[in-house]
Amino acid sequence: MAAKVVEQEVTKVTPLRSHSSSAQELTLPLTYFDILWLKFPPVERIFFYEITGLASDFFNSEIVPRLKHSLSLTLLHYLPLAGSIVWRPQAQDQQQQPIIYYSPDDDDYGVSVTVAVSSNNDFSHLSSNGIRGAVEFHPLVPQLSISDDKAEIVAAQITLFPDQGFSIGVSSHHAILDGKSTTMFVKSWAYLCKQLAELGHQDQKQEPSNLNVLPELLTPVFDRTLIKDPKGLYMRYFNMWFSSDPSSKPSLKVLPPVSVDFNKLVRASFVLTREDIKKLRDSINDLNDSKQKQLHLSTYVLTLAYAYVCIVNAKREEEAAAAANRDFIFGFPVDYRSRLNPPAPLNYFGNCVGRVAEFAKASDFMQLEKGFAFAVEKLSDLVKGIDADAFEGSKEKIAQIMAKLKQGALLLSVAGSTHFDVYGSDFGWGRPKKVEIVSIDVSGAVSLAESGDGCGGVEVGVVLEKPQMEAFASLFVDGLDAARAPR
Repeated sequence: MAAKVVEQEVTKVTPLRSHSSSAQELTLPLTYFDILWLKFPPVERIFFYEITGLASDFFNSEIVPRLKHSLSLTLLHYLPLAGSIVWRPQAQDQQQQPIIYYSPDDDDYGVSVTVAVSSNNDFSHLSSNGIRGAVEFHPLVPQLSISDDKAEIVAAQITLFPDQGFSIGVSSHHAILDGKSTTMFVKSWAYLCKQLAELGHQDQKQEPSNLNVLPELLTPVFDRTLIKDPKGLYMRYFNMWFSSDPSSKPSLKVLPPVSVDFNKLVRASFVLTREDIKKLRDSINDLNDSKQKQLHLSTYVLTLAYAYVCIVNAKREEEAAAAANRDFIFGFPVDYRSRLNPPAPLNYFGNCVGRVAEFAKASDFMQLEKGFAFAVEKLSDLVKGIDADAFEGSKEKIAQIMAKLKQGALLLSVAGSTHFDVYGSDFGWGRPKKVEIVSIDVSGAVSLAESGDGCGGVEVGVVLEKPQMEAFASLFVDGLDAARAPR
């Protein structure tokens, strides 16, 4: 059952008007990294903040104004997010190209912020790790406005759970923000909001002088000349999405979601502790002794491999035995900032992510121990094969993936990272109790984050049909018990 949420208001938060930079028009081209993700659905996250006894008066008089004011300050540093994706006018015989355009003269500029109230007493339920209905989270994230000619880049929703806390839902356009950029933006917003609280500054008309500067790693770099394109990858990916005929009218609308009954889907989170990860690594080393193959046994590879093998086996247990021959596509996104030549700065803002993938049969994953070892080896090979030139082949790989998907293959992918520190997003009311990537119920990906308890573990988010989730939970526990058992 979806959360009962009543919208109170929807407003546009604009960059602080008293600052000179907010008056400047700005355009940014898209790079080949951006255009690759142009048609993918938005990424949706929710941050849950627990405040026992939170009253609506305090929420409306303190929390909402401070969040809006700090967002207005944040947008001074992130001006493109207050704009839109639009088509750049071209000569009659040339194809239009999408760009980011910001202008204070645009009637619709700024970031949409929805303020809402949940009428269900469901904060503890939604912010837990247990099994919850996927549709329960949909009313807590805003929908981006995307038409043929214009696309919103970011939207936010602040939802009160009376006497329990509040949530912040953020929807971001996949073409403009990868996971690292989205996290930079949210953490910048949180940083300035917390600074406002510490300064006791509530004047909406002035900007404190010491809020002019963000920490270096949160200060975005928008310079698109850092992304070189000597091999013409931009046009290869553009033509993948759009007709090469200049007379055809292209659309900015994203791909429609795969047909799925969201009412049948549930989500849950599972935690791998440091000790669990050590046991999984030891189990692979024991099996690998005879092969003496050099494997990349990072926490990331081990976690993904374990999640993937549990998903495949959970689906097999629920589906017909013939599913053993079903094709699977599995892999992960790659941040290319440090892999480019020359490297882009870590605070480069935009998309700088590609994807690597491998193909397999469901039978390759069967039996937890054997399937886990298979997945680790294949993911390890993918990691070792990453280099900047490998991105050039992405179009061909995408074509292979699309062909396999049309034939009924299932995709195993991942959203998020343990390096984003999403649980460090403190707006001044403490760390979030729970962070969810809502959009994985559309993409079918698993989500990864550092564990919320701060003890160095990994939190894995999964969306499946309920019988499959129950099978996944059992397999997840059984596999860890087997890894812990003495050999």
